[in-house]
Amino acid sequence: MSKTNLLVLTTAFVVVACGNPEILAPRDSAVPVTADLSGNWQIQVASARDQRRIREAIRKTDGVDDDAIFGQRKPEGPQGGRSSKRSRIKGGLVDVFLELGESLKITQTEHGLFISFDRSVVEEYLFGENRMASVGEVQAQRVTGWEGNTLVIETLDRNKMKLTERFRVIENSQVLERTIDFRSKEMEERSVVQLFDRVGS
Repeated sequence: MSKTNLLVLTTAFVVVACGNPEILAPRDSAVPVTADLSGNWQIQVASARDQRRIREAIRKTDGVDDDAIFGQRKPEGPQGGRSSKRSRIKGGLVDVFLELGESLKITQTEHGLFISFDRSVVEEYLFGENRMASVGEVQAQRVTGWEGNTLVIETLDRNKMKLTERFRVIENSQVLERTIDFRSKEMEERSVVQLFDRVGS
């Protein structure tokens, strides 16, 4: 085998071994004629109990060994308390982009969606956006767009943990369905569904 062929094979092996970084594909920015998420929405009683399930889903997909966080803390010395932080940084951090609330006020425009969570935090999602989002020092790729009458928001962090949120009004109803999917870098998935009733006019 020639040196040139050996070099090509070696280069190909390195590329395959390293793998290409995951990049989220852009989504459709065109708003379907029948898609309107605007309104005031109040979470249903059963869905209000999903906080525990959401925390469990994050724990199962963030890639951090619980023992590494809770079982190896050093209470004394200059390194005390740092193992938890180091372990967390190595794992998925995308959950910091998740906003939760029992009362949602959604305003939909031609170009984007504004969601007020419990009248305290307002998030803006632009249709067709593909950008880097940040919360403090945490950065992640964010894409937003339509899949039929469902608005899909995907957020992918540097450790390959992905958060996917889907909003849709269930056909022939006054119910908003929000599906929250967490995916680990090992492709393990956890999903939580929240239902909201339309309130007011």
